[in-house]
Amino acid sequence: MSLSTSKHATSRRGFIETVAAGAAVMGLSGLVAPLEGHAEELASSMSSADAWFEKVKGKHRIVFDATRPHDVLPFAWPRVFLMTNQKTGTDEKDCTAMVILRHDAIPYAMEDSLWKKYNFGQVFKADDPKTKTASVRNPFWQPQPGDFKVPGLGPVAIGINELQESGVLFGVCDVALTVYSAAVAEGMKLKPEDVKKEWVAGILPGIQILPSGVWAIDRAQQKGCSYCFAG
Repeated sequence: MSLSTSKHATSRRGFIETVAAGAAVMGLSGLVAPLEGHAEELASSMSSADAWFEKVKGKHRIVFDATRPHDVLPFAWPRVFLMTNQKTGTDEKDCTAMVILRHDAIPYAMEDSLWKKYNFGQVFKADDPKTKTASVRNPFWQPQPGDFKVPGLGPVAIGINELQESGVLFGVCDVALTVYSAAVAEGMKLKPEDVKKEWVAGILPGIQILPSGVWAIDRAQQKGCSYCFAG
């Protein structure tokens, strides 16, 4: 390894460590600074978020609480829910499956370019199912046919876009977006508001930004959704 490569690797490790440490310490007291001045933004998003929950319908309703990358499970379980309801007589249109991406699972709500630029795979410990290394892309957005196979079941359509086509609803926690973007900005010596703005602009089509993940879990249960922890 050359000296320049060694320095780059050391710098990269230092960046990841800084971001991880920053995100950790921002758990309680660190929430205050990023959320200062955030009240108006939360208030303006409240009405659209409440309206989003009007999409909950059907005989069988469930919310999957995704707090971190957990292999394929946050995306496989909604498909299993729909498949098995279909087999037991309830069509997709009569079911609601909702996935709330919060805490360490928020990068799955964002486009590939942000994964590469902000090292989401390393920051959030999210591996690419194909390479088994820190992902530089969102592996669950527009996957190739056959990307995901389950023994005994074969290929399964568990890409976010594929699940959306089956009516699955995806939401992402705005508090986590705010806190983690501030932590990443600190590690990269960038302005928190600029990073947050870029992350919001990179939210995937059809994914609803919600005031907070825990707020969303509560609203889903008020709408009659059963709760399932997705990792």
